[in-house]
Amino acid sequence: MIYKVTARYIEEKASEFYEKLTDGTIEAQRPDGSEILASMERAKITVAGTIEWYESCYCPTPLAHERSTVYDLFLTDINTIEVDDYGTSEGGSFWAFLQKASASG
Repeated sequence: MIYKVTARYIEEKASEFYEKLTDGTIEAQRPDGSEILASMERAKITVAGTIEWYESCYCPTPLAHERSTVYDLFLTDINTIEVDDYGTSEGGSFWAFLQKASASG
């Protein structure tokens, strides 16, 4: 299934999140690490403090494994809506935000 996801990011943890996304830690996670990495590369900051992205997940509860292993450490107020296909979110790049936070961190 594909979900449109919104969440608030924890700004104080942005540098740590970027490190985990880029050092192979999250990507190596099975079965969903590659999808988490790709999702965060697609994520957009829609309003200050809030991101939106599309992600596939086959857990009985949407993003259950992703939340317990990654997202709940770096994001809050996660909401999912089942959709038919990947869409495009409008806004600034969350990935660029994470890179900048890491560089200034």
